[in-house]
Amino acid sequence: MNFREHQSAQKLRGGYYTPNDLAAFLVRWISNSQPISVLEPSCGDGVFFPYLASHLNNPNITGFEINSIEAKKSSEQALSSGLNDATINNADFLSWANSALRDSSICFDAVVGNPPFVRYQYLPPHFQSNAENIFRQENCKFTKHTNAWVPFVLASLAILRPGGRLAMVVPSEIIHVSHAQSLRTYLGANCSRLVIIDPQELWFSGTLQGAVILLAEKKRDPRDFSEGVGIYPVRGRAFVDMDPEVLFQTPHAINGKTVEGKWTRALLTSGVRELLDLVIEENRVVRFDDLAKVDVGIVTGANNFFLVTDDVVDRFELHKWAQPMFGRSDHCPGVIYDEKQHCENAAKGKPTNFLWFQDTSAEAEPLAKSYITSGEHNRLHTRYKCRIRTPWYSVPSVYSTEVGMLKRSHNMPRLIHNQYGAFTTDTAYRITLQTIDAQTLVFSFVNALTALSAELEGRHYGGGVLELVPSEIEKLIIPISSNIQPELQSLDTAIRTKSITDVLCGQNRLILGAIGLATGEQDDLMQEWKKMRDRRCRTSDGSDLSQFQ
Repeated sequence: MNFREHQSAQKLRGGYYTPNDLAAFLVRWISNSQPISVLEPSCGDGVFFPYLASHLNNPNITGFEINSIEAKKSSEQALSSGLNDATINNADFLSWANSALRDSSICFDAVVGNPPFVRYQYLPPHFQSNAENIFRQENCKFTKHTNAWVPFVLASLAILRPGGRLAMVVPSEIIHVSHAQSLRTYLGANCSRLVIIDPQELWFSGTLQGAVILLAEKKRDPRDFSEGVGIYPVRGRAFVDMDPEVLFQTPHAINGKTVEGKWTRALLTSGVRELLDLVIEENRVVRFDDLAKVDVGIVTGANNFFLVTDDVVDRFELHKWAQPMFGRSDHCPGVIYDEKQHCENAAKGKPTNFLWFQDTSAEAEPLAKSYITSGEHNRLHTRYKCRIRTPWYSVPSVYSTEVGMLKRSHNMPRLIHNQYGAFTTDTAYRITLQTIDAQTLVFSFVNALTALSAELEGRHYGGGVLELVPSEIEKLIIPISSNIQPELQSLDTAIRTKSITDVLCGQNRLILGAIGLATGEQDDLMQEWKKMRDRRCRTSDGSDLSQFQ
């Protein structure tokens, strides 16, 4: 878990400033609508002001910057740039916006900026309250998993006049994370056209956070038609020399299910989008939740205490409470977790034991009691998940399932046939089968269609690791055919020894061929999966193709 006290001051403030060439590009785009009043909700050091001064005729600028030192820099920058009608407020934008949204006379012709990237949990209580109130005023669903940039964009668009333009640098997660869904829906309902400029590279040094440019044009009338969202992929910074108006009109915008849900579908070619729709409409695939149900793994509240090596078990004589477990990708490099794999992990000194204290009997054993006492010395019993149970070291909801799935993956997710009956912590999911046998599900899960589905439904953050929560896993599409005989041992060996490309190509021929997809269609799906995977991992050279995890 990430705690506030472990974060840098820059990260807590979300202070990653816009490069000059990007700032100039954003201003050029909004200037095409000749705005008179411009809002900058997070000024920083005033990087946008020189470009606003050079492209607009003495505009009225209203800016906000909560940091007093940076607000002073912004004021000086505005003055030195010749912006004589600029007011820079050393204040919280969200607090001001809560009042402004109730005043119909307050609106702006354009908004430009780079809102702070700060997790909700790191915001002081009054900022959290202001953020929640913004959602409430705009009748948008609120979640405490949100990030500061989401209410910034939401409030900025709400204050924008009909026909106005918004240009912002925002995290690339706007395309796919669940906590931005209400914002995506709001943008889709209130904008005539949306464009995301999606770079291959990371724009901010010192962070793994990917960023994109959001260009949004607000509807002149709420009843107007919305073209939807278009995504324009870029490599390098040559695009900043383009006419921003041409770029805004270039990508084919997609409406309907793309705007209503995640925007990842807009990254696909039209041919692959049509193919996905076709296999679903013709019932050639099923949703994961038609086959199985997903539950989180065991929540211990202190994994380092409850997951231990054989050495710890021997030293404290914990054998009667030690149960086999796995929970990381290196615990299971294939798709089978059996006794052999478990013994190999133990021999390498991995924490392969889950300590299941079902009652207080361990306190009667001197060495076991000393181990429990060591946890209390480290104040583990005061952690939330531990202190709400009695005794604190007795973990609830302990059971194993025949199929498991790691919560996070690099190249693509996979299911694990848990032949050893091992337990898993909340780094993995427990899969309860409903209408299918374990071997068929695990085998059929490995194919380019399901892998692409995972890219569309999942989310990723800094570093490009793919993560799926249960509700997203349940939406995955799985090709199932009675003509397939699952060869799980062969698949397990292939995953351990071959490249992911070779594995998927072989599986595609078997599984996708069995549901009637031609070789060319299989290759198209494979190509789109690679594109999506590379975008997530911010790579284009295929250097990670030898790793399956």
